[in-house]
Amino acid sequence: MEITPNSSLPVNDQQPATPSTPTHQRQPLMHVTFPAFKHEKRVLPIDVNQVIDEKITAGARIADAVAATVGSWRFIIIQSIILILWLILNSILPSKWDPYPFILLNLALSFQAAYSAPFVMMSQNRQATKDRLTAENDYKTDTKGELEITHIMDHLDHQDHLILQVVERLEAQHKQLLEERRELIDRLKELVPENAKTALEESES
Repeated sequence: MEITPNSSLPVNDQQPATPSTPTHQRQPLMHVTFPAFKHEKRVLPIDVNQVIDEKITAGARIADAVAATVGSWRFIIIQSIILILWLILNSILPSKWDPYPFILLNLALSFQAAYSAPFVMMSQNRQATKDRLTAENDYKTDTKGELEITHIMDHLDHQDHLILQVVERLEAQHKQLLEERRELIDRLKELVPENAKTALEESES
């Protein structure tokens, strides 16, 4: 971003030279050019839970339900009570349906482990897919945020550069106005009588 002379002004808009105008010309009018930053349209963030729920199948829902049930304290407490009752009843009752070494109980627990493990693994695989989509969405969001911050910092740098140019130009115009004022006072001293020179000197000071 630079401050450049405005050369596109029409000739009729320029001020004509007058006798009171100093011999040196004023600096031409300036225009400011800001850099154009292309900002992407705002994209709504992706709701990963909604995307997963729209694509989930009946088998995945069953796997999640089984995994949630098996991995709960309620399941552990109920299973522990059943196992204790099973062991006690098959130890004290005369008619034992599963005497020691409890082969039927071992078979039932083996079936439970064989069938619950695949359900838990299917649920974990779906959770891994969900985590991968969440990480990808976070990466895109962070990348876009970093790009926007870079644009903002570039814009601020251009603004700082512009402000420095404006300050330098104001200082130059201030010095130019002081010189023009001194020249005008010197000309008036040559035209006015001696008794008015004192007033001009006082105004100059």
